[in-house]
This record gives sequence, C-alpha cells and structure tokens, in this order.
Amino acid sequence: MAQNNSEHSTTNLEETGIWNGLYLKVRLSDKIGYYAEHHYRVRNEIDNVTSFYGRTRQIYNRAGINLYFNKNFEAVIGPALVMNYSPDPGNSDYEKVTYEPRIWHQWLFKTPDLGRFNLYHQFRFEHRWKRDNNVGDEHDYTNRYRYKFFAYIPLNSPTIKEKTLYFSPSAEIFMHTGKSIVYNPLEDFRTYNGFGYVLNNNITFFAGHMWTIGQKSDGSSYRTSHILRFNLLIGLDARKLDKKLPRINLGY
Repeated sequence: MAQNNSEHSTTNLEETGIWNGLYLKVRLSDKIGYYAEHHYRVRNEIDNVTSFYGRTRQIYNRAGINLYFNKNFEAVIGPALVMNYSPDPGNSDYEKVTYEPRIWHQWLFKTPDLGRFNLYHQFRFEHRWKRDNNVGDEHDYTNRYRYKFFAYIPLNSPTIKEKTLYFSPSAEIFMHTGKSIVYNPLEDFRTYNGFGYVLNNNITFFAGHMWTIGQKSDGSSYRTSHILRFNLLIGLDARKLDKKLPRINLGY
C-alpha cells in the first residue's frame, strides 16, 4: 500500500515522446459499425528527458463495435490489448514486454450545430488487467474513467469537408480505482491541441501537441510529460460505396 509521507507537493517532467496513431471507422449500416485504434508510441532516451525519441513505450490496439443511436449520440464497446515495453531496455530486472488486456466502452455526444464549431463530449470507461515490467509482478485489476471535451473548428471553410484545414483543442481527465490506488485517484489530465487536414472524403491527417499531468502513488507528487502526436484517420461507409462519402467524425 502506498504511504502518503510527502510533506510538499512536487511536479517533475518525467517523459517526452512521440505517439503515432491509426484510427479506423467503418459504417456498416444505419445502426452499426466497426471502430479501431492502433498506436505505436516511443519515449525519450533514458538519460535525456527532452529527446522525445529513444525507447519503445507501447504498442496499443483497440477495437470495438460502434452503435449509432442518432446523429448526436453513438457508443462503442470492445476489447483492447496494450504491449508495455521495458523502461530500461537490456536491464534484467525488467521484462522486455508485458501484455495488458482491457475491456472498454465509450459514449460520444455531439452538441447541436453551433455554426462553424463542432463540439463533442466523450465518456470512456476501461477495465484493465495491468502490471509493471518488474520481473515477477502480477496483474492488478483497475478501472479507469475518462471524460474528454473537444472541438473541431474549420479554418479555411465554413464547414469541415474535403481540403479543409481545421483546429482541434481538447481537454481530458482520467480517474482510476483499484486495490493499489489509495492516494492517487487522478491518473492523468491532458490538454491536446492540434491541426487536421481533410485530404478527401475518407482520409484525414492530424498532428498536435499533448501535455499531461498525473498523480504519483504518494498523492502529493506529480509527473508531467510533453508528447507530439501524429495521426492518420480513415473513415469508410459501406452503405454508400458507389457514392461520394461524407466525412465521418472519428472521435479521437
């Protein structure tokens, strides 16, 4: 059990990194679709926290069945598998990679049209069997609760369509619970801001910067990170294979 014996709150930059993501969303019918995320994440060199690149951090795969209730509300449920790589490659005290299975579900609400702005509320829940890379560690069951607020703001067009450049700001809070979580319910708070470009009706590119802060196990110390993110978003609609497809929000 963690001991809350720190007298003063401290905050340290502990990580920089680059996260690369592929997001796929396929509309199969009016009510159902397929959703997937695949990430390759790297972090800074072990002796240079500002290097952004140096060690593999995670390979992250998430999939799910997408359920469409109406134009302003959809949900997803499915499995995820995270591969967590050693924080110190070559150190025999750590396993090279550990596997973290999850079950996740998500609710995505789109606010009514607000002119040029598209606003979203995303609630995501994750049930995780996670463990550290220390040799001999066992899996620990935890739950994570996430709320994200984000927007799409077109810059060179009144709406988001082909050839549109847009800005997307977001903020997300992560809370978690479990036997080992006593003084640190705030796992993470993230701000993620970036620019997207809609190449065509199926492909969008997105790049941005993410800053995070989260509690350590003692509850009074905090870690921060700066992450550069590069994403490819693919949206397909099997209902209209012979027609021009509208751009599909991926809810990333």
